[in-house]
Amino acid sequence: MSPAVVWDRALLGYDLGGDHPFNPVRLELTIRLATELGVLRDVELLVPTGAGDEELLRVHAPEYLAAVREAPLVGWDVGHGLGTSDNPVFSDMHDASALVVGSTLLAARKVAEGEARRAVNIAGGLHHAMRDQAAGFCVYNDCAVAISWLLDHGFDRIAYIDTDVHHGDGVQAAFYDDPRVLTISMHQHPFTLWPGTGYSAETGRGKADGTSVNVPLPPRTRDPGWLRAFNAVVPSLLADFEPQLLFTQCGVDSHEEDPLADLSLSVDGHRTIYATLRDLAETYAGGKWIAVGGGGYQLIRVVPRSWTHLIATVLDRDVDPATPLPPEWVATVGKAAPQAELPRTMTDDRDTGFKPWGDGEDDPVDVAVRDTRRAVFPLHGLDPDDPRD
Repeated sequence: MSPAVVWDRALLGYDLGGDHPFNPVRLELTIRLATELGVLRDVELLVPTGAGDEELLRVHAPEYLAAVREAPLVGWDVGHGLGTSDNPVFSDMHDASALVVGSTLLAARKVAEGEARRAVNIAGGLHHAMRDQAAGFCVYNDCAVAISWLLDHGFDRIAYIDTDVHHGDGVQAAFYDDPRVLTISMHQHPFTLWPGTGYSAETGRGKADGTSVNVPLPPRTRDPGWLRAFNAVVPSLLADFEPQLLFTQCGVDSHEEDPLADLSLSVDGHRTIYATLRDLAETYAGGKWIAVGGGGYQLIRVVPRSWTHLIATVLDRDVDPATPLPPEWVATVGKAAPQAELPRTMTDDRDTGFKPWGDGEDDPVDVAVRDTRRAVFPLHGLDPDDPRD
């Protein structure tokens, strides 16, 4: 069962226009880089179709779908978070957004039907869209739709891990009272970054209390701190939850060069995260892993390299960090952006080694670790203060 890679140039149609930071060129440059590095050699790219209303209505309200369809005709007066600077109206908005959902659904179907154990869709990851509201550059929530579909097609324990710099609020909201879905979000602290949610005390509701997990990290957290916090929280919860599938949103706006946030990760940190997610899927989810993209607004220097590493990791074609960027890719980017200073290789030359939590030292991220473990671990029968749990 070869891993599935979903891609078609039609996905570039999700274009918020002008100088909007959510520029689809990041997708095109990623696929071009992965291709020229040989990561996609002999890989059949799966072409998606748009999601139908039946699937979109799994997580979105009928009146919201109607508003999205109507928005290009009426412009600014449509409501539902549409027509704002974050979520401007654009032509064919419904069709382009439904295609993104369809691309993630295609990845989910390939795994659910046993045709692949892993699947990746870098065009997905629109994790902020709410039931009846566009938010954070996201019109429809492909992550939530796909997870809902999976719950009706053979899965009843799904772990969603969100490594975007922003809180995965839309997915959390969709499953806040559903004990079948464990949502874990690693993000910059909501005191310091939109959307202002994702506190450690947000743990779920009713029978699902304990299945929403949030690790709010301080600004300027670097790779070792991020990985220290991740490994202090995530593996223990996965071991207890015993998911049948790992669904990960892999936004790369946590990079130190990203213009919209303030964490300080590197491309090397991202590559380490992907390898860790792959290992966790093998250990706790029978190897079943769906990975989608998300945020990332350093369009040239960061996103193509980080997401090429993501695709390579899913395909077990890991790229040596010292690999030079292909001359053809560099030349193409140089023509389009002659003022851009390009990196030379697939690494930022950063050390991602970290000290495991519980070593007696007080790392800046340990406040988040302690708060999250104390909020959630007892609900899973785990000792929040014992590093062995």
